[in-house]
Amino acid sequence: MANDDMIKGRQLSRRSFLKTVGVGSAAVAVPTIVGCASKNDNLAEKDPPKGQMTYRMNRKTGDKVSILGYGMMRLPTKNDHPGERQNGEGEIDQEMVNKEVDYAIEHGVNYFDTSPVYCKGKSEAATGIALSRHDRSKYFIATKMSNFRAHSREESIEMFENSLKNLQVDYFDYYLWHNIGGGEDPMQMFEDRFVHNGIMDFLNQKKQEGKIRNLGFSYHGDIKIFDHALKLHDQGKVQFDFVQIEMNYLDWQHANEINEDNTDAEYLYGELLKRNIQAVIMEPLLGGRLSNLPDRLVAQLKQRDPEHSVASWAFRYSGSYPEVLCMLSGMTYMEHLKDNLNTLCPLKPLNEDEMRFLDKTIAAQIVDFNIIQCNDCKYCMPCPYGIDIPGIFVHYNKCLGAENMPTDTTDPDYAKHRRAWLVGYDRSVPRLRQADHCTGCGQCVTSCPQRIPIPQELHRISRYVERLKQNEA
Repeated sequence: MANDDMIKGRQLSRRSFLKTVGVGSAAVAVPTIVGCASKNDNLAEKDPPKGQMTYRMNRKTGDKVSILGYGMMRLPTKNDHPGERQNGEGEIDQEMVNKEVDYAIEHGVNYFDTSPVYCKGKSEAATGIALSRHDRSKYFIATKMSNFRAHSREESIEMFENSLKNLQVDYFDYYLWHNIGGGEDPMQMFEDRFVHNGIMDFLNQKKQEGKIRNLGFSYHGDIKIFDHALKLHDQGKVQFDFVQIEMNYLDWQHANEINEDNTDAEYLYGELLKRNIQAVIMEPLLGGRLSNLPDRLVAQLKQRDPEHSVASWAFRYSGSYPEVLCMLSGMTYMEHLKDNLNTLCPLKPLNEDEMRFLDKTIAAQIVDFNIIQCNDCKYCMPCPYGIDIPGIFVHYNKCLGAENMPTDTTDPDYAKHRRAWLVGYDRSVPRLRQADHCTGCGQCVTSCPQRIPIPQELHRISRYVERLKQNEA
């Protein structure tokens, strides 16, 4: 028999729901869920217009930046196909990367964001190959000091120099202190990565030399680190020209409600606004979750705008804030790129009623839906035991979004739904990489920008899968 409290949890507030099932505010119970069909409502069949890209002006340098930035974190790999999980573990399909970059530039995209750690260290080189085929004045390169595991002065400087070589450039247009706020001791990690090793001063010097045109940071995690970095800016020890934050209509006012360790984007954006610092937005789609919403939410969005994709609402939301310089999207496939270009060529900002609709109606319902807050960033990978952590969470969220859950084992459709869930799981994640192989070592936890209690969630999913295999709800 299914857990009635779990089913009733759909109608409870998130905090009430979590109290009902007896877990912490950052954890998510695994309800009886089946059916994992994704919704393909993008505009991939429609060629986007040329010469219609929306641009924002960088007030510090005068750069005319495309509102759509190309995130090079999820590049296509050989033998990948649209609609299948892109695991980022195969050989990068350089020909496809070149094709997509060419198409993006042709349609006005000029901001390309990468990192030394993306795609298991392969992203910068692939990005450099694709972009070096174009006039250097036609694009802006953004990369990062991603010295999480090796942050001595020598290792950090070597990372900086290697980025120049891999990207085949003489200078960086945008350079970031990457992912500040993480680690078991976030302040100690911050100090070790940028202060004690002299890298803050090193990067300041590189900016003076012209090797860095715009200096910024990207933030996840402990809010004290965000505030501390801005305090350094206020004190004149470093000058940040831009800051990269996670912002979307769910995180705007609900990030802390979903996970009490996170901070609402409304606060982050507001602090930047006070200092006249423009924002670059990451995760406007929350790793694709805001483009793959539950059916009832899709119906509400389609009722208002039947012609455009569900994803377009999220981009238009973040782009409606005037201090947003650029929004990043990891466009693995040409279908993703075309859909986003159709939304932002040009950007049509949301009106007040539409903003309120997303803030108060759609976001509030997503909060009560209790999905796992995984953005598929793969920072938790590789797992020392081979578990495909993001693959498991992506499958879970897709199935939950289908809202096709039996009430109990006597449901006439229970056997069909049970089989669909288990077959879909095996197809999405190889059996040797599934949740039941988690040892609970915890290595992944400190790497997660969303601060998900990963082992706890994997064990919960593992128990749920075992119940399904035993023919129990």
